[in-house]
Amino acid sequence: MAYVAVKGGERAIDNAHAWLAETRRGNPDVPEIGVAQIAEQIGRAVDRVMGEGSLFDRELAALAIKQSQGDLIEAAFLLRAYRTTLPRFIHSEPVDTAGMAIRRRISATFKDLPGGQILGPTYDYTHRLLDFALASEATVAAAPEASHPVGEMAHVHSLLRHEGLLENDEPAAAGEPGDLTRQPLSFPAPRDVRLQALARGDEGFLLALGYSTQRGWGGTHPFAGEIRMGEAVVEIIPPELGFPIDIGDITLTECQMINQFKGSKTVPAQFTRGYGLVFGHSERKAMAMALVDRAMRAEELGEDVTAPAQNIEFVLYHSDNVEGTGFTEHLKLPHYVDFQSELETVRRMRRDMAAPMAEVAQ
Repeated sequence: MAYVAVKGGERAIDNAHAWLAETRRGNPDVPEIGVAQIAEQIGRAVDRVMGEGSLFDRELAALAIKQSQGDLIEAAFLLRAYRTTLPRFIHSEPVDTAGMAIRRRISATFKDLPGGQILGPTYDYTHRLLDFALASEATVAAAPEASHPVGEMAHVHSLLRHEGLLENDEPAAAGEPGDLTRQPLSFPAPRDVRLQALARGDEGFLLALGYSTQRGWGGTHPFAGEIRMGEAVVEIIPPELGFPIDIGDITLTECQMINQFKGSKTVPAQFTRGYGLVFGHSERKAMAMALVDRAMRAEELGEDVTAPAQNIEFVLYHSDNVEGTGFTEHLKLPHYVDFQSELETVRRMRRDMAAPMAEVAQ
């Protein structure tokens, strides 16, 4: 019955698609926005779609944003769907973020860190006032010459590790890392899978969870040890060559969040870390990811698991906005049979309840 209802609306669906295309285009008297304009001028949205769509391609992400009328979750959905059609030729080598060409690098823990603070392109110091000059189509005056990206620069956490005040890096797991694009999520989920899920998770959801950890729900007293953004080299090792070759650069944002740890009977008091690494210039997402990553390590570090952000299954099952969108929006599809069944159940329950009451009244 429900199937027939859907099939019977095929012409209506075709008309809805045509109406959508007309709405997407908008007033034909207004110049159409191009994919190149989106990629160059709406960069933060493009970065988010690349991250949540699990595909680093600015042009395709910009196309998805145009096609979805700026609905970034729908755009990520489109990008993921396209991604599944692409063949995989080889795994890249781990990216060396210490060697990235840095455009922005700040630390909230060390004022005079080696190499200095690099403010870079940021909204942090703007006044959050609308700039009505941007509404004008007149040519904008050229900005002052920007500084060139800075080359290899050691991470801030190496300063603490030198004194033994910061936990050591986890040893690399044997075998290939997990791949959520090819294998379904299962538990217990190792940290590499958790980080992958967070990297493509919904920014708003992770931001709320990260915020909750600072409000007392799984709080770990975080410090932004270092946030850096820039271009990192991607290398592969072709089997026929046996040595790494550079295949290009990608823009990344990395966050190292430093958190207190009281220690245990076998481990002295020291700092622990939460980690975030995402495509593009996406500091809010990288910071939220690092906060939630550290929260999910509670059981591993012997801490009480009392908050949603510390519950690994809760976080990973609900952080994916494409899955969340599908499950929520499926409620718009016909559920006529299901509802009629429940409607009849409620009516029967009311009749059953009314009969004894009628007898009492008599």
